[in-house]
Amino acid sequence: MANINQTGFENEGFAPAIAADMHKKGIDLKLTRKILDKINQGVYDHVEPVRVTAIPEIDGKTIIDLTGPVHQTLDFSKAQQNIDGLGLKIDLTEIGQCQGDLISFDKAQLIRLGKQLYPVVSYGILNGGSASSFFDIKKNQGFNSKLYQICAKEFATLADLAKDKAKGLAPAFINQDSTPGPSFIELKMRAVLIQALQYQHSYQKLPCLTPLFQMTSVYNNEQISAAYQDYRHSQYLSELIQATGIEITRVETGVQPMLAAFTHSREGRPKSVFSKAYGIENNTLPMPGGHGQNFAVLRQVYRNLLDLGIRFVYLGNVDNLGYTVNPLALALLALTGKAAGFEFSFRTAVDIKGGILIYDQYHRLNCADIGPAISGEAVCQAESSGKSILFNCATGLFNLPYLVEHLDTIIENLPLRVSDQEKDAGYYSQAEQVTWEIIGLLDDFLIFGVNKYERFLAAKLVLEGLMASGIGLSHPEYPTAPDPKHDLLAIARKLNQGLEHKLATVYGLKKCDSRWEPKTVSELLKEFTNC
Repeated sequence: MANINQTGFENEGFAPAIAADMHKKGIDLKLTRKILDKINQGVYDHVEPVRVTAIPEIDGKTIIDLTGPVHQTLDFSKAQQNIDGLGLKIDLTEIGQCQGDLISFDKAQLIRLGKQLYPVVSYGILNGGSASSFFDIKKNQGFNSKLYQICAKEFATLADLAKDKAKGLAPAFINQDSTPGPSFIELKMRAVLIQALQYQHSYQKLPCLTPLFQMTSVYNNEQISAAYQDYRHSQYLSELIQATGIEITRVETGVQPMLAAFTHSREGRPKSVFSKAYGIENNTLPMPGGHGQNFAVLRQVYRNLLDLGIRFVYLGNVDNLGYTVNPLALALLALTGKAAGFEFSFRTAVDIKGGILIYDQYHRLNCADIGPAISGEAVCQAESSGKSILFNCATGLFNLPYLVEHLDTIIENLPLRVSDQEKDAGYYSQAEQVTWEIIGLLDDFLIFGVNKYERFLAAKLVLEGLMASGIGLSHPEYPTAPDPKHDLLAIARKLNQGLEHKLATVYGLKKCDSRWEPKTVSELLKEFTNC
């Protein structure tokens, strides 16, 4: 039995001083002990690096290109059965074209169907940690020192506003007049409300795309919850909340615990908790266990949503402004009845953190995460062969009944990867699970090939956000290169065009002089009518 110390929590076999420090820092002692014991027992030794054996191409069946014309023909009775199972009264013959036992849909018809599915969809957010690494000066300068110098003023403005905030609460972009835009989460909530308003305008006055759900951490949950109270009065949300009757800020939440960092592999086994961070005795280092922990952290949330009648859940990162509900993908998943769908776009020079779509050593489609699962050098070697790399947009759409039924298996089998780190805190290792490696566990899913500049406007660093915001584009020394894949000026222009299109449409903003302002509900309804 683990010893219980004077403050009432169990030491889980750790030395009292180390256990006390872990507890103070929000580290889950029980989970850390469980993972540490499994590592030392060799349970994860079978988790080998994902190896690239081939680069997949669009086939129109499992990997579907959504960027151009889309045409799907399916068995009518099976497709209708899949839709009927959602509890919605939708007659597919009123949307697609029947030909004998088959039914066909074009892109517009699929989008129309997808929008009618909104009452059984819930939108989920994977919150990152604090905005500290987002604003880390060394990391941003390391991305491109010249670009950092060009954007230094705007960088300082955003860094000052977002200091000590959760990343989702940081400004999502900056206006041309250097004023900050709304936060990432405000924009995501606004997009959901606008899509709900459009559904209510076209069909019936029902709540849809809610409740929102999220994974926070022990470090940012309190701050995020407090911000949501203020968001009820946000200029981007308040009028839409009143018009739709949807309390968008009431979010189902799972709180992710911290794990302790472990000793570096150079110290051999058995591993123990790394307790000399920054050279200080009994100083542990809290580490997130990766977004792959969402399946355990949100287990009860997923079950609650299923009980509420939700049949599909969207899951994506808070810092991706391209991540919004896609009715086209939703319709395809609903019609086919497959387990999940994942978005991938063609990789660019700014896509340096995330995963790529591959065939692994077992000849299965898989997501090889750059860093924990596959080296950057291996990615470059695969790219140099002449094939385009499909880069993970970190957006998943899950068939919720399937997900809930298989949660225990997913939690148990999702790879846990232990990687050595050499940083200011010292030599240590960290254990993490990557959400999108679930692809390697599934047998029946879809891959959606999407337009990066519409669906993957992610900002792992502030400089990426400033590129999308269009800051410094007219500067004569803006970094450029002969190779389009590494031409930051060309990429920034596309990112800016993509963001501005997204802001003007899905996010319902209008440009007034040099600043983006929210459209009124009346303006939005007028647009719906004209469409």
